[in-house]
Amino acid sequence: MDTGTARRTGGVAKAAAPGRQERGRGVLEGAFALLDALRRNGDEAGVTELALACGVPKGSVHRLLDQLVGVGAVERKGNRYRVGPQLYRLGQAWEPHPGLRPAARLPLQRLRAVTGASVVLAVLREDMAITVSSVPGDLEPLLPVRDGIAFRLDTAAGKALRGPLRGGPVLDREDVMEGVCCAALPVRTPDGRTVAALAGMVPAGRGLDALARAVAEAGAAVTRALGRGVRQAPAPTTALVP
Repeated sequence: MDTGTARRTGGVAKAAAPGRQERGRGVLEGAFALLDALRRNGDEAGVTELALACGVPKGSVHRLLDQLVGVGAVERKGNRYRVGPQLYRLGQAWEPHPGLRPAARLPLQRLRAVTGASVVLAVLREDMAITVSSVPGDLEPLLPVRDGIAFRLDTAAGKALRGPLRGGPVLDREDVMEGVCCAALPVRTPDGRTVAALAGMVPAGRGLDALARAVAEAGAAVTRALGRGVRQAPAPTTALVP
């Protein structure tokens, strides 16, 4: 220990007390549990609802919410709470693969415009598929698509993330949800690595072959954009629904 450190600490090197570390970790875990409960709720929730969802006393929930409101992670409206803008800004900084979301933005919009499908781009995280970009389509509000939704790998997009055995599209004809059909394909980097899956979902009864071709074209556009990083033309404004 140098002399400067010794003067500042009175000659004794001080370490953080284990109890304080445990309390700090417990506060962080509680805060993230509340944020996740708000995310799962999808809109607004009150203290009682959040306490029940997290298994945390109401007094602790109220204190944590006040702190989260103070840093902009949560917004308060009367006695109701919802996820705040600061958390959204932090979430936008996450990139599952360098440049993936910017590269996918316009291809996803074009795919929605041409097919009318609800479109999602998903990545693999901890045995789940997580939506990192989405464009609502004709299935709203039957099947809302939103960024940040996690779903199982037995869906078409989940299977595409793991890699189709025959290399073609994964088709779902109401296998997961009645009234909903889907076509999904892997999204690859220029060197062939699978980094995401692109899926288009349409109402049952609509042809999947044309949708699968459009999904493949959109996925190829993402791959090209990842390779060269150039600006893309504006998305079309008219839909040609197969």
